[in-house]
Amino acid sequence: MTATVPRPSPARPALSALRDRALRLAELVTTPVLPADYLDMVNPLRAGTDLRGRVEAVQHETRDAATLVIRPGADWQPHVPGQWIRIGVDVDGVRMWRAYSLTSDLTRADGCISITVKAIPGGKVSNHLVRRVRPGTLVHLDQATGEFVLPDARPEKVLFVTAGSGITPVMGMLRNHPELDDVVLVHSAPTPDDVVFGAELRALAATGRIRLVEQHTDTAGLLDPAGVAALVPDLAERATWACGPVAMLDALQEHWDAAGLGERLVTERFRPAVAATGEGGTVSFTRTGATVEADGATPILDAAEEAGVLMPSGCRMGICYGCVLPLREGAVRDLRTGEVTTAAPGDGVIVQTCVSAAAGACSLDH
Repeated sequence: MTATVPRPSPARPALSALRDRALRLAELVTTPVLPADYLDMVNPLRAGTDLRGRVEAVQHETRDAATLVIRPGADWQPHVPGQWIRIGVDVDGVRMWRAYSLTSDLTRADGCISITVKAIPGGKVSNHLVRRVRPGTLVHLDQATGEFVLPDARPEKVLFVTAGSGITPVMGMLRNHPELDDVVLVHSAPTPDDVVFGAELRALAATGRIRLVEQHTDTAGLLDPAGVAALVPDLAERATWACGPVAMLDALQEHWDAAGLGERLVTERFRPAVAATGEGGTVSFTRTGATVEADGATPILDAAEEAGVLMPSGCRMGICYGCVLPLREGAVRDLRTGEVTTAAPGDGVIVQTCVSAAAGACSLDH
């Protein structure tokens, strides 16, 4: 008896070819807008497209801080508490990117994430997000990243030291790590009303979940290492995470190092302070073709953004090195130290645009 080998049905190849022809025809008809662009209009959060999110709610925390609840696109990957994301938002026709810590509870039933933004005086993006964004707004997202997280082997005793919006990554940790049972949080803000998440933190303290120490700088002055040590007698026994202004973190690091505890301190840094100026010049961006006239006292990041150039950055939320770019040619001055860095084509020098000003004509690979 001879076996008959079935032939493959021509239906599937024919259908596939028909689909491909239909897509090519649709592209011709809709050019320069592609069919995928129309799909994005209908379902911008679908899988396989640029990662976006839709703002579902804006919850005001203080007079100048708000939490944005965002429904991320289908390709969003779960984050680790303490990490941050870059968010892209269109402000006055220019897309700008900033980095913000995630503050959401990972057990949310609706799958949404949240960031909490503090409006910075003169900050285009932060003020836009806090004061102008409304539910329904679409934003662009990157996947979460960052090393300001708890280790897999949880420490028995934890100390958090935060100031201002430095509380945001810590809030993400507190909301997602109920297993921590010996936590001290020392937080600094101008007044009780300026404490972001104030009601929630005080409720955690009332239940005994954390020991909360608030320092209100309008009446008690700035937080310093000696003050922290006085408030936390068992400091040497605690693994410490600190987030806030650079001056505070530098002082904490110096104190911890002097006490032999440097390895037990993890910091997330805000933008460095400016300490020097230079002569300025023309800044050229090789890929975009943009040029900016910048003075010697203004960071290249600020000068470029003011001129409408979209720049990579995470500095304003404590995420260092999000703004680094290759210096192709010319000279820049480090505003913290006054040191001048020069480059010739092919040198491959990397500079931080948030603390570097033009020291003559220069070009950056961007």
